[in-house]
Amino acid sequence: MLKEACAENIQMWLDGMNRFNATPEFGTTRILFTKPELENRSYVKDEMKKLGLVVTEDAIGNIYGTLKGTDMESKPVWTGSHIDTVPNAGKFDGMAGVVCGMEALRLIKESGVEHKRDLTVIVYTSEEPTRFSLGCLGSRAMAGAMTLEDTKHIHDKSGRSLYEKLEELSYDLSKFSEIKREKGDVYATVELHIEQNSQLEKKKLPIGIVKKICAPSNYLVEVTGCQSHAGGTDMDDRRDAYAASCEMALALEKIAKECGSEYNTATIGCVKVIPDAANVIPGKCIFTVDIRDCNMDTKQETIRAFKEAFGKIADKREVKLSITEENNDEPLTCNKKIVSLLEETSSELGLACTELISGPFHDSLFVGKFAPTAMIFVPSKGGISHSPEEWTDYEEVAKGADVLANTLLKLANMEEEL
Repeated sequence: MLKEACAENIQMWLDGMNRFNATPEFGTTRILFTKPELENRSYVKDEMKKLGLVVTEDAIGNIYGTLKGTDMESKPVWTGSHIDTVPNAGKFDGMAGVVCGMEALRLIKESGVEHKRDLTVIVYTSEEPTRFSLGCLGSRAMAGAMTLEDTKHIHDKSGRSLYEKLEELSYDLSKFSEIKREKGDVYATVELHIEQNSQLEKKKLPIGIVKKICAPSNYLVEVTGCQSHAGGTDMDDRRDAYAASCEMALALEKIAKECGSEYNTATIGCVKVIPDAANVIPGKCIFTVDIRDCNMDTKQETIRAFKEAFGKIADKREVKLSITEENNDEPLTCNKKIVSLLEETSSELGLACTELISGPFHDSLFVGKFAPTAMIFVPSKGGISHSPEEWTDYEEVAKGADVLANTLLKLANMEEEL
């Protein structure tokens, strides 16, 4: 086995990244292609170079730090995560996976053990949907799920397209097609991440091995009723868009709770009431629906059921209904051989583990479309994430890095097909 990962290195890199932060007074905010994010990109590339990694960047900004193997013909093994955040987040989500990848490659390099396959740590561009309302931009492009033409139609709140921003930053868009990977281009990938749930903490276990990753389906729902005076309109005569939306929200919750899937969630996270005045019956309500499932069939059934339920409520309340699908991504079942290898490695290290389902999606969801993929989870204190309260002890992160490093080394020398 390799030497143990250094918790001090992990803390140094996480703290180093956290210096690039738009909201140091309250959590961590690092939005794609803003000044803090661009500065953090430079910092990570510099730290990769200090480790002796070969650093490159593609046309959408995915960063690759590679420890070269002995066989140039063998397909590479990947690890990594992301460095962007939601507003007022913590400093572990995504970043832990990047620094553990760096620590793993440091351990492998310093061990002097030969490995035939290249080992690459990747910083995937914009896993969070914060700026462009679409997550996993870098890994989507890798999977062929986002083309250069698509980038012209993806806009931030200022109206600027992703294409325009990439051009402004001098990315070579003539090479955008080179981002896409085909099946067989990458031998295997393993992403480490904080759990963002409390299962490991409750079970007092240091390691989670992800067997399935849920995928999101996102919808924009618009309910149009009749705007009218709050005092002058009798309760029986109202066509209240907000009241109808509330009934729809309860219907969605019921459908999700009754779903037969192993893991399913449904959320209305953003609501806009128009005209948003205390003495006016809302004439319009616009809200988002986020549905996630680890199985595509049960997810599709949830989608069918909520659309049918919303339609019936709209008819009953005499309001108009519009439902627009923004994306409908497919869940991932992780590669069983890599899952077994991770469990074996954890056992060899004396680290108890359990299999988990990831409710949040990750870049591995898209990387898994072209490469055998699995994930390692380390505990999240209180299950809290996307918050300044997000926390994982550095020693716990280091245990995950130990499993990651030893698994990557095994994969880098494997011959069998995964």
